[in-house]
Amino acid sequence: MASNSYGGSSYGGAAAYRSREGLSTRAVGGSDEIQLRIDPMHADFDDEIIGLRTQVKKLRHVAEEIGTEARFQKDFLNQLQMTVLKAQAGVKNNVRRLNKSIIQHGSNHIVQVVVFALICFFVVYFWAKMSRK
Repeated sequence: MASNSYGGSSYGGAAAYRSREGLSTRAVGGSDEIQLRIDPMHADFDDEIIGLRTQVKKLRHVAEEIGTEARFQKDFLNQLQMTVLKAQAGVKNNVRRLNKSIIQHGSNHIVQVVVFALICFFVVYFWAKMSRK
């Protein structure tokens, strides 16, 4: 049952089907029903149906490819996430070991690094002073 709210015409939206050649509509009695007549001279619907079928097959193939790619990327992200978690655990363990080592042996090596940096700085400073003269 068609009404005027669908298409805005007196035929309940059937005017939208008039855009093709070979389709015509007319009111049946005084009801809201329409009668659709297809002119066989202009009915190249078989070719259109075949064309639509090939397009649907192509779209189905594209959808399958998208699904395959999505599954591949999901698996890849899961593996990457596991790798990151393992790396984080490894870094955490190494930091813990390093902290234990610093506590046990003292921070003497840090003082040595600072003294070495100061010596290098003064050597470069005095070398720059001597080369200007």
